[in-house]
Amino acid sequence: MKKLHFSIRIDAPRDRVWDAMLTKSSYEIWTTPFCEGSTFEGSWAEGGRMHFLAPGGDGMVSVIAVNRPHEYLSIRHIGVLKSGVEITESDEVKAWEGAHENYEFRSVGGRTEVHIEQDMLEEYEQFMSEAWPAALAKLKGLCEA
Repeated sequence: MKKLHFSIRIDAPRDRVWDAMLTKSSYEIWTTPFCEGSTFEGSWAEGGRMHFLAPGGDGMVSVIAVNRPHEYLSIRHIGVLKSGVEITESDEVKAWEGAHENYEFRSVGGRTEVHIEQDMLEEYEQFMSEAWPAALAKLKGLCEA
């Protein structure tokens, strides 16, 4: 598994950027480069279980490993959803075992720098390397509007 890194500077305070990333209505906008119609169900609270969903109900099962509001969020992926059913033990899941998505928010001169570190299977590296910059550009647009 590879670690991918992405970052962006947004002309908005950390709380606005944080809220735009995690509020369902804006999440569904900025995540469209990954999958049109993406959404989530669950809790962003530390220890909370999340379902990151594509239209049709398939997606990822995750746990919020760390949540320090407006500073740091760590998501640990623990399984997949197939037709709405959680699968936490399979060859597909083992390939993702231990994968995290980490988000760090830093204030820099009234702006916010967002740094993302994501564990990624090599087969998805190119897709994510194209989707993340597009997603972050959408997030920037939402926050600076």
